[in-house]
Amino acid sequence: MHLTLLSRSSFLIFAVCHVTAAGPSFEPQVIDPEVEIGYGVVVGDVDGDGKEDILLADKRSFSWFRNGDWKEFTMAKNLTLRDNVCIAAADINDDGQVEVAVGGQWNPGETSDAEQSGAVFFLDRPEDPKQTWTPVKLPHEPTTHRMRWENPQSGWILFVLPLHGIGNIKGEGENSANVMSLRPDVEKLADPGSWSDWMRGTAGHITHNLDSTRGALYIASAEGVKYLDLDTDKERLYISRENSSPPTRGAGEVRNGKNFITAIEPLHGNDLVVYRGNPNDGWKRHLLTDQLAEGHALAIGDMNGDGREDIVYGWRKPDADGKVGLGIFLQTEGGGWESSWKSTDLVAVEDLKLADLDADGKLDIVAAGRSTNNLVIFWNRSE
Repeated sequence: MHLTLLSRSSFLIFAVCHVTAAGPSFEPQVIDPEVEIGYGVVVGDVDGDGKEDILLADKRSFSWFRNGDWKEFTMAKNLTLRDNVCIAAADINDDGQVEVAVGGQWNPGETSDAEQSGAVFFLDRPEDPKQTWTPVKLPHEPTTHRMRWENPQSGWILFVLPLHGIGNIKGEGENSANVMSLRPDVEKLADPGSWSDWMRGTAGHITHNLDSTRGALYIASAEGVKYLDLDTDKERLYISRENSSPPTRGAGEVRNGKNFITAIEPLHGNDLVVYRGNPNDGWKRHLLTDQLAEGHALAIGDMNGDGREDIVYGWRKPDADGKVGLGIFLQTEGGGWESSWKSTDLVAVEDLKLADLDADGKLDIVAAGRSTNNLVIFWNRSE
């Protein structure tokens, strides 16, 4: 990979459509034009300078990009025979710098042999984070696919989610995917023996992604959305075909907002939906669009400064118009939704994250493109 900083005039070659005058506006900057796949993107302060950096899980390498000049530094390469697939970053020891965990050996067709499918590592940082980090191998299950740090009352835990249950074939079988919990001793992070691991709960069949808010995990699966309380271990199928109307199609992506849940349905699906209600009285499913082509990324944040949470979504295959990209649905004052902004042709979104990268009080978008082979910042230039 190589660093490319585009001039302001270079931004004009990309198709960026502003659908409504009142909506947010963005200026894209490609910071890496040679991404292989861009499986996972996270943000966090890597070097302790108080600025949010960008971390990327690519096919063969894990890298971070320094906020400001966006120079790339490789943390680790070729940890497993097969592709890398996920990354998680959080400051778990309160030193002002993120700790990083990664997943690889991506082999979704092998659901039984943990040697041939899946891998989890903690990356032990060197004194100079621009140098190579040391991988610490941790327990895992086959088809390791997603991970994230979370801090319930009991302390920091790395949650790891496989795509399939053990031994299942094409999403079918007796076993639900297990939610693995890996708890470190923050004083001995580089010692694999100091990490404890246990199965925290079950997640359903074909569990593609997860969110964590207010002390709980929300997991997107073929059955719908699973809920797992991180302090009590209480779990339930939160959104199901039985308690949603129209019925859920099963979820590939999910994010839990303050007064709604949003999902892309089904796995790699074409529907972007919003749920309002509750699991006891039922959920009302609102379809925002059914025109996505392999919807593959989702985020929630206030994109226009009105105090309401909006939805940012991305898709990675050409849609009916032959376009790939990402877009925003703004939440209106009455709780409705308005399609506000889209970027097409620049990035075939594999993953995206929101962060205020320039500390101007507005959320920017970071997106990794699969077939477009790039990593892009969309700077929020809203007035």
